[in-house]
Amino acid sequence: MNNKQNFFWSKHLSESLLTNLLGNIPTKVVGSNLRNLFYRDIFARIGSSVYIEDGVKFLNTSCIDIGNQVSLLHGVSISAQGHPNNKVYLGDKVSLERGVDIRAMKDTCIHIDEGTFIGPYVCLAGPGNIKIGKCCLIAAHVGIFANNHIFDDPMQTIEDQGVTRKGIVIEDDCWLGHAVTVLDGVTIGKGSVIGAGAVVTKDIPPFSIAVGVPAKVIKSRKGKEVVTSKD
Repeated sequence: MNNKQNFFWSKHLSESLLTNLLGNIPTKVVGSNLRNLFYRDIFARIGSSVYIEDGVKFLNTSCIDIGNQVSLLHGVSISAQGHPNNKVYLGDKVSLERGVDIRAMKDTCIHIDEGTFIGPYVCLAGPGNIKIGKCCLIAAHVGIFANNHIFDDPMQTIEDQGVTRKGIVIEDDCWLGHAVTVLDGVTIGKGSVIGAGAVVTKDIPPFSIAVGVPAKVIKSRKGKEVVTSKD
């Protein structure tokens, strides 16, 4: 085993030992303080006043950057495993509620900017990049999937045709309602509202209200008339 492999396994062992040893300490205040203290050596960064409940899982912590006053509740899972260039960034005052699942895969960056709230059991997954802006509200059970299976050739299995990875951008001050799904290649413009259960397959202009499957803009928050397309 060469020096690079030795370093990798040593780092992985340290991460596993610390996260397994400290991750399930149930006392909320004491457990969170201990995790805050000892995790600093294995993460890319952990800011001040970070609150990490018991039962939060991390993989490849050296690629995870956590800002100040971030809150991670029980059952959150953050994985940057699988590629050395993966990165997960949580800006200051980001809140991840119970059961949030974040997966950066295959040279992927998942960036959540300051003040954004991610509700219970939301899933964010690459391998495409995902960028969520400042002060967004993401309700429970939203799925944000920056990849899509290619299925053009019926003579091949879908699995063998690969995936797209165009990426997803959700700009500042957006509100996504319960169980919204956002598909690969989409940009949701600043200040937009996406109604519960909508499936976003195309770009949404800034300050729009969009609903339905697929999501269509029904109103502008700026009071402008919306011209609906025939497709």
